[in-house]
Amino acid sequence: MPENHETTAPQWGFFQRHGLLFVGTSPVVANAIGSLFNVLYNRNQVFPLFTDAQRMRFDDCVLWFNLLIYPIAMLCFVIPLLWLRPIHRDLLAGKPVDVTTHQRAQRYVVNLPWWFLLVASAGWLVCIPVFIISLYVLPDPLSGVIVAHLVTSFLIASMIAITHSFFAVELAIQHALFPVFFRRDMPAGETMPASVPGIVPLNITLRGVLWTVSSVVSPVISLVLILLLPDDANLAPRFAVGVGIVAIAFGLATSWMLGKLVVTPVQQLRRAATQVAKGDLNAHIHLLCADEFGHLINSFNSMVEGLRHRELLQQTFGRHVGEEAARQIISQGDQLTGREQVITVMFVDVRNFTHYSSSHSPSEVVTALNVFFREAVERVEQHGGMVNKFLGDGFMAIFGVGSNAEGHAQAAVDSALSLRACVDQSTDLFKNAGWDDLQIGVGINTGPAVVGSIGSPKRQEYTAIGDTVNVAARVESLTKAVGQCVLITESTRAALGDCVVCKPLPPQLVKGKGTPLVVFAVE
Repeated sequence: MPENHETTAPQWGFFQRHGLLFVGTSPVVANAIGSLFNVLYNRNQVFPLFTDAQRMRFDDCVLWFNLLIYPIAMLCFVIPLLWLRPIHRDLLAGKPVDVTTHQRAQRYVVNLPWWFLLVASAGWLVCIPVFIISLYVLPDPLSGVIVAHLVTSFLIASMIAITHSFFAVELAIQHALFPVFFRRDMPAGETMPASVPGIVPLNITLRGVLWTVSSVVSPVISLVLILLLPDDANLAPRFAVGVGIVAIAFGLATSWMLGKLVVTPVQQLRRAATQVAKGDLNAHIHLLCADEFGHLINSFNSMVEGLRHRELLQQTFGRHVGEEAARQIISQGDQLTGREQVITVMFVDVRNFTHYSSSHSPSEVVTALNVFFREAVERVEQHGGMVNKFLGDGFMAIFGVGSNAEGHAQAAVDSALSLRACVDQSTDLFKNAGWDDLQIGVGINTGPAVVGSIGSPKRQEYTAIGDTVNVAARVESLTKAVGQCVLITESTRAALGDCVVCKPLPPQLVKGKGTPLVVFAVE
């Protein structure tokens, strides 16, 4: 069973509320002008070639044609609008519409310009056999010149009227019906006009051809015929001026409509692309089109949505592995690769963690650690570092990876000093978290290490591996033994400037090293 969907009716504008009437009347002006052009052309250029009986028969045909054929053509054009009326009314009121019916209505709406083109073409072109046959049955001879110019007059008038009306109907549908029939909050509203199955949109090339035929070819042919026909009454110059004025007016009108149908999407795409280029991923094009621009707009919106999703994924991913690590991993892809480079590694450990954990609940421990880690991560990243992993009551940070490859030893020491100052100055913050005497130890070492994604194809970790990392961890463990907060190795000291005050300590034996390690306390 198709689903029904309750919606709240939005505030519609005048054109949306009266969209069907607007669409139904949109071709009237162009057809009226086309008919006037045809009448004037025949009166000034063809009537001089008629006999009296032919003139009377022609006038009778015009009368009966307007009384019979035009109303039938108008009724045929209005039939789909009458079928759409109850659906349009329900959509305006926010009432539920059957999904299948809604999708069928969307297809009707998109294809309405072609239905009008079919009906209008039939209405105009049937003039040719009707008028010629009605004149042919008269006893007066009908010359080939008259037939040729009658055919030409109807063809030119029909091309002018139909093509301009087609653009008018298409523009009216886009502005008055698309917003109603393609609401996103409706079940079938997720389908964009360009994605409706069974539609035949007019592409840009055919639009150019139609514009050329209606605004250039038809008036030029008319002017040429005016010059070629006999003009005993000397009416050709005035009629030629009239044709020129009509051609200019229609050309300007068509250019304006084409501007709405072609230039507007291009401008909106340009503005949205500029927004995205500036980093604003909230750009979205709301214009509804059924032609190539519709597909282009849908693709653009999907692309921006994908970029937003990728940005969100990178931000979420970055909260787990660090922003810089996330960028490195995404740029690297799923390859298991690592690159050896000189980096600075910093290990940070919270003192007396075991004692604190034994007297507090796990949730209290986690709350206190999160307060500390929030402050610590901010200071590490402020100095260009990357918190690589959390180690229960501490963490490991890497400096000198990615875009922050210069001065990484100095950045690591500055980060450690900033973190130490934060701990000293934020006693009330940690006290509120239940940790009155929080203290830390920091060990820093500089040297070569392999940095990159390491692991199996199914489970990988972005990290640094090497003796440099191991030594940094050992130096951090020395902070308790020597009673210092921040310790650095000799290699880190050599990479620092003279502005950092370091106190040399006696060489220390560490696990995994056969010779004592030279370390410095940072004042």
